[in-house]
Amino acid sequence: MRKIFGNYKLLIGIALSLAFMYLAVRNVDFRKMQIAFAAANFWYILPTLTIVFFSHYLRAVRWRYLLQPIRRIEMRTLFSSLMIGYMFNIFLPAHLGELVRAYVVSKKRPLPASAIFGTIIIERIIDVFTLLLLMALAFVIFPFPDWVRKSGYISFAGILVLFAILVLMKRHQDRALTIIGKMTASLPSKFSSKIDDLTRSFLNGIVPLEKKHHYLIVTVLSLIIWACYGYAFQLVFYAFDFINIYSLPWMAAMVLLVITTISVLVPSSPGYIGTYHYLCQLSLGLFAVPASPALTFAFVMHGLNFVPVLIVGLIFLSAEGLNVRGIQRNIQMETNTTMAR
Repeated sequence: MRKIFGNYKLLIGIALSLAFMYLAVRNVDFRKMQIAFAAANFWYILPTLTIVFFSHYLRAVRWRYLLQPIRRIEMRTLFSSLMIGYMFNIFLPAHLGELVRAYVVSKKRPLPASAIFGTIIIERIIDVFTLLLLMALAFVIFPFPDWVRKSGYISFAGILVLFAILVLMKRHQDRALTIIGKMTASLPSKFSSKIDDLTRSFLNGIVPLEKKHHYLIVTVLSLIIWACYGYAFQLVFYAFDFINIYSLPWMAAMVLLVITTISVLVPSSPGYIGTYHYLCQLSLGLFAVPASPALTFAFVMHGLNFVPVLIVGLIFLSAEGLNVRGIQRNIQMETNTTMAR
């Protein structure tokens, strides 16, 4: 677990962020960015933040349904853990905040973190399927560039492969563990044994929903969550008056949602800094929004999505009696203790 918090991944992430940020700022006029920011109507911030946090709450509700077959957990614990994990995602690369999210829940309830993480993997698969559904709809109504279409096809193929592997591992768990055992046979016994335990616990976290109608509830929740994301873009369009100035069609928010989500799928940029800004700017460019106001929009949208999460995550972290260094130290100590058994 030491490598999870290791500096090398952070350095790679920072390098990627700087590279994408350079691409975003190389052709902008900073004075025009300032003018666009000054002209914005920031009364739209409050409803935008309301929509953003409502989507986070719905994520916690959906997560509760995914965890319910394993153990019933109260909403406060799930929402608190989710916000803490999202806060860690801001400065940790490769979505490592999801591991923190599982860890925080495991500290409050007698559940192994690897089993909880299994439900988070399922959650992410659901998100990607929902995104791909939106992407397919967007492909029909908007002429995306080839690179966006190829990204969609690659994402779809990748998630199908991952889903197929998980299904096969779950349905043939003993055989999967045997194969993994053969793959780790050359490792020291304490490491191979730990990998076996983690895999077994992870697969135990991938379970069917408790009731049949829960599948419908999870589907509806997923659609509402992504609709919230799209509506947040629409509200900030109004804040910058882009709809009137650049005659943005109704589909612009969907296109922006699809393309900027690709930046979130890039697994190495902490807080998606640079990747998010460049792809947001690129998306608005498809609708003839100049680079300078587009980048201003990107900074504001990114800030609305991440600064409040950082603040609320820190509040929950303090309320739980935790801190960043403490979580890092405890995970490292638990890993070392487990490996030493």
